[in-house]
Amino acid sequence: MKVIRPIASKDYSALHSIAVESGIGFTSLPVNEDLLRSKIERSEASFLQTVTEPSSESYLFVMEDTETGEVVGTSGIEATVGTKDAFYHYHLGKVVHASRELNIHNTVDILTLCNDYTGVSEICTLFLRENARKGSNGRLLSKFRFLFMVEHEQRFAQTVIAEMRGVSDEHGASPFWQWLEEHFFSMDFPTVDYLTGIGDKVFIAELMPKYPIYVSLLSKAAQAVIGQVHEKTRPALQLLQQEGFYCQGYVDIFDAGPTVEANINHIRTAQASRKMAIKVNDEKSKQGEMCYVINTLVKDFKALTAQLQIDKEAQIAYIDANSAKALGVVDGDFIRFAPTQISC
Repeated sequence: MKVIRPIASKDYSALHSIAVESGIGFTSLPVNEDLLRSKIERSEASFLQTVTEPSSESYLFVMEDTETGEVVGTSGIEATVGTKDAFYHYHLGKVVHASRELNIHNTVDILTLCNDYTGVSEICTLFLRENARKGSNGRLLSKFRFLFMVEHEQRFAQTVIAEMRGVSDEHGASPFWQWLEEHFFSMDFPTVDYLTGIGDKVFIAELMPKYPIYVSLLSKAAQAVIGQVHEKTRPALQLLQQEGFYCQGYVDIFDAGPTVEANINHIRTAQASRKMAIKVNDEKSKQGEMCYVINTLVKDFKALTAQLQIDKEAQIAYIDANSAKALGVVDGDFIRFAPTQISC
């Protein structure tokens, strides 16, 4: 059984291995011991805090195989972004150059540096190890976060974003960054990606072009990848699009990967979720449907996929004993759940 829980200090080695496996471009998990340990400590503190409104909390979760004890994946949520450090994006917009006298009208795409997403929540750090990429594991690792956010809505902003990894080759070279490097910087993409991951962002303000960039002045290779995702990121993007996430023209300042957004109350899994008391009954639960299920706790949070039979009249969800034990719930306790298959 795969169960999701808050990360703990004992998970450092597993998180380090995941950071190595995730590769260049996965900015939120740089291979740096101090930073990774700091991420774990910050997350542990966030789960213990009493929160009335979102601030600088960071929630990092791991997926554990209960049979082997192996940590096979991770995903996270930042309560807010940009409130402690500047949070940069490029926004793809347009300007018009027109002359009525000369009968000329040209519309030109431009990239403008901005901090428009300051204060929103971010889902991030999603990575599933290759040996666990089967069944519903990937979907669970992504979608349980929406249940957690709805259940504990005071901890998060209404707008939720996800930064998608942009295009880069097997050596970590980004066509978009290569153009920026040539004209404004003197460091390669892996170095920039690492510095950003460890929180060293001063160079962005110091070296980034101060004025909007005309897209037509970029190299053809750089133009081609604006708003495009890395091939390994396509499944994650498709999952979010199915949930109702969309791109408003914001892209990453280094690899030009798209940032997608949604209102938490408009996300399909969040909309479809229900909160009910449980009753443990193996036979009845077998007659139900597969659901993403969470308990309603914070520090002792758990999530998994389980079969539930719902008694709408009695407002009871029947669950099997093994799943109830893994969630840490007993008869009368509450869970929040959403079907794995949501009809349109």
